[in-house]
Amino acid sequence: METILITGGTGLIGKRLTSLLLQNGHSVIILTRNKIEASENFKLEDPQSISYHNLSFAEWNIEEQTIECSAVEKADYIIHLAGAGVADKRWSEKRKKEIVDSRTHSSELIVKTLQERTHHVKAVLSASGIGWYGPDPSIPNMSPFVEADKADGDFLGQTCVQWEQSIDPVQKMNIRLVKLRTGIVLANGGGALEEFKKPLKFGLSAILGTGNQVVSWIHIDDLCRIYMQAIQDDKMQGVYNAVATHPVSNKKLNEILAVKQRGKFYIPIYVPSFILKIAIGEMSIEVLKSATVTNDKLRRAGFQFIFPDVEKAIADLINN
Repeated sequence: METILITGGTGLIGKRLTSLLLQNGHSVIILTRNKIEASENFKLEDPQSISYHNLSFAEWNIEEQTIECSAVEKADYIIHLAGAGVADKRWSEKRKKEIVDSRTHSSELIVKTLQERTHHVKAVLSASGIGWYGPDPSIPNMSPFVEADKADGDFLGQTCVQWEQSIDPVQKMNIRLVKLRTGIVLANGGGALEEFKKPLKFGLSAILGTGNQVVSWIHIDDLCRIYMQAIQDDKMQGVYNAVATHPVSNKKLNEILAVKQRGKFYIPIYVPSFILKIAIGEMSIEVLKSATVTNDKLRRAGFQFIFPDVEKAIADLINN
């Protein structure tokens, strides 16, 4: 039984990943600001099939750069998911600093602890984002973005650069490093899919801008399975695009969701780009950006998707 230390373990992805790791016989330690509060409030899906005996919590404080070192000393692997939600709040200058600092300072604390303490960590698996890439080029039939492509110069592109660079020093300690540039995660209970569902309560399917922008997405279970494969496969190293095989337009995604939830009883409405700019400011650039990203490298590493297309993914999430 191996011990996995997770940062960001109380978030949407972290909870699902914790559940799957426990089901597969691993021990999990979740780093949190208040371990008593976290342990009292932490709830997993289908708890009857999960042994809570193998789940524990440890404290860290990113601002003060403190950590419960025994948690790191026990860990065989570290999964680093921590970071302020990119879409949770409007992007003021203060919020943008928080988004960057929450990622880089947490990485720096992990690196510092690994440098200073005795440990047996075999690999660090770190989240990143496809915000690394800019918008699709306007040239017809251009290839999709691959891991070797340069980072965009916008806010999210440069955030991803700093994010990835902040965890890179673990490689100098002969620790295997895997970075997953993650697409739009489709999941129940939070994230983009829940936002897309909200207008459907009123029979409306909200299509953003023209709706033609390409969304590179991934089902939460496939994302968690990628992390699990990266634990088991010591040949996996470096950057991988964690996106499904078939990207889809914003319009198509919303149409499929509407049909699955309401059949024929919905009205598509287009939300103009200028309305989005007024409502969410600079973040509207990302919402309206078309980004076609390939997962070829991941599939060459032997990963097999359960949900390669969005219709199957949405059907699964609606039914569960």
